[in-house]
Amino acid sequence: MPSDAYAFVATNDLVGVTRGRSLPLSDLDPDVGVGWVPADLAIDAFGTLATPNPFGSLGDLRLIPDVDTATPMPIADGELPVTLMIGDQVNIDGSAWSCCPRSTLKHSLARLEQGHGLRLFAAFEHEFLLFDADGSKTGGHAFGLDRFLMEGAFGTVFMRGLSEAGITVDTWLPEYGPGQFEVAIKPRFGVRAADDAVLVREIARSAARSVRRRASFVPLPHPDAVGNGVHVHLSLWRGESPVLYDASRQHGLSTLGESALAGVLRHAHAIQAWTAPSQISHLRLTPHRWSAAGAFIGQQTREALVRICPITSGMDPARTYNVEYRAVDATANPYLALAAIVQAMCEGLDESLTLDTILEAEPEDGSVPPLPANSGAALDAWEADPIAVRWFASELAMTQRAVRQSEEQALAGMDPAERCAHYTAVY
Repeated sequence: MPSDAYAFVATNDLVGVTRGRSLPLSDLDPDVGVGWVPADLAIDAFGTLATPNPFGSLGDLRLIPDVDTATPMPIADGELPVTLMIGDQVNIDGSAWSCCPRSTLKHSLARLEQGHGLRLFAAFEHEFLLFDADGSKTGGHAFGLDRFLMEGAFGTVFMRGLSEAGITVDTWLPEYGPGQFEVAIKPRFGVRAADDAVLVREIARSAARSVRRRASFVPLPHPDAVGNGVHVHLSLWRGESPVLYDASRQHGLSTLGESALAGVLRHAHAIQAWTAPSQISHLRLTPHRWSAAGAFIGQQTREALVRICPITSGMDPARTYNVEYRAVDATANPYLALAAIVQAMCEGLDESLTLDTILEAEPEDGSVPPLPANSGAALDAWEADPIAVRWFASELAMTQRAVRQSEEQALAGMDPAERCAHYTAVY
């Protein structure tokens, strides 16, 4: 271990930014962690502390690192060696803080397991942009070998960083949009799926800096551009056995899986307050963008809110069968996005809900309910849903409202292109 190595003990906040405190790695006591402040949760994407918020100047917390997440960050020659560790925010007495996103996901997963004997097996699939040092997007063709090879220096550092983090890559490719790439990783159980989402983003950004590039996970760099989604692949397991698949049923979706997805659909509008929360998120969630054009379950269609993914011939269908929740982007906290989806699944399972239909394509007749038109509408839907509002601590939801209003005020008077540019600079 280098004598100048540092630990960065971190949390991922409401706007999807990884924040924390550092200290010499040799001085870190994992049982004690580092100090933290409740109001840090109320910092918006542009660095402004949203006021009013539930915390003010009061209170103290500790950030307790999960040493299993310890990941050396890719660095350029001469830079400080840093090991990132994701932590839980706890009260001074060591109890879980009710507004900690990671603890909120743990609580949601416990409900799924204790109430239904189920574990979540999940993975986040990210799209992002690579920019040259002068701010222009890197070149090459969509899905092209040329783009893949010309960014080989970045790819080498990025893939090595993921490997050192214990993250297994499924696919890594140049995507459709100019300068766009996609990385899909292998699924993990429970909270580690969201941990991996944070690590993928930070490793990508660090790898890009190390080769004089910049990676941006902005949902939409321009209103007319191709968007960057974060697709969450989901499966349910009981013990060591997957239970989402049933070959005897339509679309292969088990009775249990149907109830879980029916819960997601019932609470779809409220969930958007946590999965696509920024002031530009909903510009991407419109028809014909291959994102999520409405609140429906679809068989393979990429316009669905939840897509039933195809089964690959020659593979075990029960173990590969999964569904993909598509209305997520990197302005969302991955722990809270996943927690909201899990809680909605639990509601569907509790009531044994059923689906009226699974669509093959997005209807053109307007019969599919649209998703909320903006961040404010999504938060209104959350607050109007008497079941969903009980999922998270009230102070957490209050802070989410304050943060998103703060961002709205910061962007007041800007047209959509200017708003997209501001978020691109942040993400």
